[in-house]
Amino acid sequence: MVDIAAAAAAIARGEVVAFPTETFYGLAVDALNESALSKLRALKGRAAEKAFSLLVSGREMLASLCVEISPTAERLMARYWPGPLTLALPARPGVPASIVTEGCVAVRVSPHPLAQALVESAGRPITATSANPAGAAPPRTASEVAVYFSSPRFLILDGGTTPGGQPSTLARVRGESVQVLRQGAVVLAGADAGVME
Repeated sequence: MVDIAAAAAAIARGEVVAFPTETFYGLAVDALNESALSKLRALKGRAAEKAFSLLVSGREMLASLCVEISPTAERLMARYWPGPLTLALPARPGVPASIVTEGCVAVRVSPHPLAQALVESAGRPITATSANPAGAAPPRTASEVAVYFSSPRFLILDGGTTPGGQPSTLARVRGESVQVLRQGAVVLAGADAGVME
């Protein structure tokens, strides 16, 4: 069993850590470490144009990534965070390209206690990409993660079986405009989000 402190130390060294979330197991690296992001992309076999989504611990960490948090984004965060709603918000200049798509960085706050503890202990945003090779089904247990990566080159934080189900909903927010990019566990309605596209 890997503890939170050991997992956070591994992330600080630029290593990959598998961890449970409110849906499936994810793979974490320091989201501001370019070499760690490259290592993660190679491990998953993920295309370069697909950015990684991130977990943050709260507003201060979010502000380190995002240049604008509109009133609409504020309302969505207040209603759905912590929870499975990932918001793509305008990125600050200088954040790694691997976490930016169309000028935005995708972030959420996880309600899973181990995921929350890992972000807080790391003290930095971490990636939250699913713990599977590109194209494979996301895993719900630590043993499924280990099967995917037969000689694990990373720590696995075992939090038991995760609920599975739908992935997080992904919505891009620019000003008062909201565009749902991936429908998932949270269903947004016009009343939630201002101007829906």
